[in-house]
Amino acid sequence: MATTYSALPKHHQATHDEKLVITASSLGTVFEWYDFYLYGLLASFISKVFFAGVNETTGFILALGAFAAGFAVRPFGALVFGRVGDLVGRKYTFLVTMGLMGLSTFAVGLLPGYDTIGIASPIILVSLRIVQGLALGGEYGGAATYVAEHAPNNRRGLYTSFIQITATFGLFAALLIVLGVRTGMGEDTFAGWGWRVPFLLSAVLLAVSMWIRLQLNESPVYQKMKDEGKTSKSPIKDSFGKWGNLKFVLIALFGAVAGQAVVWYTGQFYAMFYLEKILKVDGATTNYLIAIALALGTPFFVFFGWLSDKIGRKFLILGGCALAALTYFPAFHALSDAANPALAHASKSAPVVVTANDAECSFQFDPIGKNKFDSSSCDIAKAFLAKNGINYTNTQAPAGTVASVAIGGKTLTAPNPAEITGEDRAAAIKTYQDSIKAALTEAGYPAKADPDQMDSVKVVAVLFYLVILVTMVYGPIAAMLVELFPSNIRYTSMSLPYHIGNGWFGGFLPTTAFAMVAATGDIYYGLWYPVVVAVGTVVIGLLFLPETFRRNIDD
Repeated sequence: MATTYSALPKHHQATHDEKLVITASSLGTVFEWYDFYLYGLLASFISKVFFAGVNETTGFILALGAFAAGFAVRPFGALVFGRVGDLVGRKYTFLVTMGLMGLSTFAVGLLPGYDTIGIASPIILVSLRIVQGLALGGEYGGAATYVAEHAPNNRRGLYTSFIQITATFGLFAALLIVLGVRTGMGEDTFAGWGWRVPFLLSAVLLAVSMWIRLQLNESPVYQKMKDEGKTSKSPIKDSFGKWGNLKFVLIALFGAVAGQAVVWYTGQFYAMFYLEKILKVDGATTNYLIAIALALGTPFFVFFGWLSDKIGRKFLILGGCALAALTYFPAFHALSDAANPALAHASKSAPVVVTANDAECSFQFDPIGKNKFDSSSCDIAKAFLAKNGINYTNTQAPAGTVASVAIGGKTLTAPNPAEITGEDRAAAIKTYQDSIKAALTEAGYPAKADPDQMDSVKVVAVLFYLVILVTMVYGPIAAMLVELFPSNIRYTSMSLPYHIGNGWFGGFLPTTAFAMVAATGDIYYGLWYPVVVAVGTVVIGLLFLPETFRRNIDD
């Protein structure tokens, strides 16, 4: 096992053992991503079952927040399991992470809802998400390092690109299973209890994954280090306590991974939530459209991984970030026009304008569910619009002005809470909301997207473009991270920037972006988050990120 692959000829073909390594590592990681992404796909159902104690808008954002909680702890999982991986070995570490992931996912399928056990329900749910996040924090670095350390130096981008596919394949597998169960049961049954079935199926996937991973041997690079007594005694200290290595951790994070993360989560998650929540495309149709785009785009992970072996990793990653920053706004405008043309037309022909004093308006997001948004006329006006994902602009008014909503040529003045209380206030708010709803309908705002009016080809084309950007930045990233760090601290060093970037910058993107939309009323405002991060990555990467694709990683 002491022989490395660095001396193999340039046109070396993958051996049977190397194919087993790639297949086993990739399949196991696919199942882990399947477990992790189920939550995101079913966020709308989860918000109703586990966050029933708050208003609908807040419940959905909280459900996305619980989704993000799994991402928030990923860096801590990277530290814990990265250290174990550098001390004990790659293989056994990701067996442990897989077991934790599978069991916690299965438990979500059995967890009683808010109506049954109250506040304990969302608390347990978030706890399970945290366990998932810790496990995933240790999984990716292990799988990527394991495959890279088996690969020839001149084919590392190609080999590790199969690990990069696993996230998309995991999402794709989750989409297919959700679609199959949803179609087989019907919407009513699926909404009632059928959404739990995909979580329960994870027990089967866990058993298969564990069996596959048990067939593997330890990485040859790690085994050589262990045999020669060169493994690190303190991987965390060696990774982050010495500036020579820490500076590359920071460069990797801000000059590559942060931008890669926001491009990935915008293209594969925000786009999905945007279709369903903002453009009012039904969930099953949204899943079909995303699945088609992913199927078309997935081979490009391998293409860009292969290309990075030829021309380098750096400019592919930074080029994808730059393209995303330049094109996200027109791309999402095109998505709106294609997916719900009636809504797009109504927004232009009969724009919604809220006239109110800003100081009297609450931030349209309440994480603890105590704000009923009925204490000011501005809150009453905006709450209904935010709940229904209606795009609106704000016009500042003098203090004390009773808020109004203008829809095309019709202006509707909100109830003044200072003049009505109790049941009268509730009745007035209900009447006002009904009048806004009627005015929106009259102005051509649809209650949901009409499948007959949807330009499905254009929708898939836009989604495909977003996926291509994902493949461009994500295909080469594993190889680059592996190449940046020495083998004795590689698992720990590469895992932390990867999971801070993807766990924090990427994982919080849907929650942050939708909170930005709810706060401003502008359905496109949330895109500023990925655009700003992507631009920052391009600048930092161009200045500080080294090219790594010709490096020998066996030492």
